[in-house]
Amino acid sequence: MKKNIISGILAMGLLVSSCQAPLDYTPTGVLSSSDLTSPTAIEGLVTAAYAAIGNGDMIGPIYSNWAYGSVRSDDAYKGGGGTGDVGEIDALEHYNLVTPTMDAFVTRTWKNLFKSISRANVALRAVNTLSESNFPNKKVRLAELRFLRAHSYFTMKLLYKNIPIFDETATGDDILKTSNTLPNDEAWNKIAADFQFAIDNLPDTQAEIGRANKVAAQAYLAKLRLFQAYEQDDKHKVVNINKTRLQEVVTLTQAVISSGKYRLSSDIAENFIPETENGPESIFAIQFTINDGTTAGRLSFEDGLNYPHGAPQYGCCGFHAPSQNLVNAHATDANGLPLFDSFNNDNVDLAKATVDPRLDHTVGIDGHPYKYDNTKPFSNSWVRDPGVYGNYHTMRYQQLATSSSYFKLGPFMGTSKNYDILRYDDILLIQAEAYIELGQQDKALPLINQVRTRAAASTGRLKKLDGTFASKYNVKPYVSAGWTQEYARKALQFERRLEFATEGPRFFDLVRWGIAEQTLNAYIAKEKVRRPFLATAKFTAGRDEYLPIPQAEITFTNGLYKQNPGY
Repeated sequence: MKKNIISGILAMGLLVSSCQAPLDYTPTGVLSSSDLTSPTAIEGLVTAAYAAIGNGDMIGPIYSNWAYGSVRSDDAYKGGGGTGDVGEIDALEHYNLVTPTMDAFVTRTWKNLFKSISRANVALRAVNTLSESNFPNKKVRLAELRFLRAHSYFTMKLLYKNIPIFDETATGDDILKTSNTLPNDEAWNKIAADFQFAIDNLPDTQAEIGRANKVAAQAYLAKLRLFQAYEQDDKHKVVNINKTRLQEVVTLTQAVISSGKYRLSSDIAENFIPETENGPESIFAIQFTINDGTTAGRLSFEDGLNYPHGAPQYGCCGFHAPSQNLVNAHATDANGLPLFDSFNNDNVDLAKATVDPRLDHTVGIDGHPYKYDNTKPFSNSWVRDPGVYGNYHTMRYQQLATSSSYFKLGPFMGTSKNYDILRYDDILLIQAEAYIELGQQDKALPLINQVRTRAAASTGRLKKLDGTFASKYNVKPYVSAGWTQEYARKALQFERRLEFATEGPRFFDLVRWGIAEQTLNAYIAKEKVRRPFLATAKFTAGRDEYLPIPQAEITFTNGLYKQNPGY
């Protein structure tokens, strides 16, 4: 499907426009309402809706959460050329500097997400004009589109919490009358209804691998119900964990696991290189291409700022620098387990300490192989501003300049590597979390240990040119002795951090668990001594769990949209 769906986008055009043009000119790549009557044209609209979930940009991202979920957490610093370089991200990691008038990130991302929602709604309206006899794929395409719409709404909910939700039946006037004041649980249920429709109407398997299937919808609904289970008050405080929702999570994740369609890859590296994309662990991914007949391909640029600045094969821009706290978190004790409460007491000595192998899949470290290329180890000389951000560099979503997926457009880097939205490792840990909060932590133990066992085996691509390892690896499974609910919860939370380090879930996990304020202010207190640029950073509970509603949107709706608390 990767090639097929992108070719469809190019053939049908990326834009459905209502803008007026001169009467004697028909713009290319634009579909008018009169074109939308054939199954072929409507299939193109569905394809365009798939394209839309990958149509963010570097300062208005909609699928990469490196700024929103990694830099805004304890995983990473902004990086780049000092605090003023793309200063909006500096504001995000200070928390108290974020304002509703920020165009980059706050406003631009809102707009880009609603563009993707609009694409889905346009396509839904078009599909509904055809009968099943004329369009046998009608129910399946409707289900795919509702899956895509739910994905975008889910992303908005994590970022902004209080959002307007409308479907394909809404007119322009209806949209302008739709507020963002739905009760939190009701908003979750509206999004969940789209995923449930997808479950009810999608096949277990699709011939084109990039299309959503029933199991992907079950996985996504499980993720939604997990977030919904942690019930928040109007000030974002977690006041209850809904056990009924948790049981739904268990049922849905078990359906995914029992389907037999997915499994952990043998090496975590396989999730981050193009040669093994769409592998056994990938449940749903945004598909990208290169060398498809266009100038730059259908590429992912949302992580385009995050390549080593000083390395001659890249040259820009040095953003997304892993924090010292994150590096320290990879240290292990003699039993191959995390140090938990003491990991950040001192900076880990990587020449002496044992670490989790996931460190060298995540962080560029002086003298260590960079992105599995032991002929060009990472060098501190590649770091753009070590005096501000230290010497570590991000690595998971970057590709080698020699990769067939890599493309340089001016100073920025793009890649055709697919972007996983749902992975099997996430499903295992989602189910483990539900079991722990249900008081059934013994059922969570083997799930977490599956992930740790894979981590321990993920060393084959980490050898230096001389055949040795740059780090001393020691990671082992947990044992049943002492596996209480409290200990299991701590283990689960630590495991999620290591498994998805710098990928973006970290901040949203902290908010879901209700521990963002205590975790991030403790992080700042220690980290600002190491990195003085964080001296004025402060996380305020009841405000900083979510981005503000863009002021431009409040103004446009004449105050119909209500601002999030604290802004």
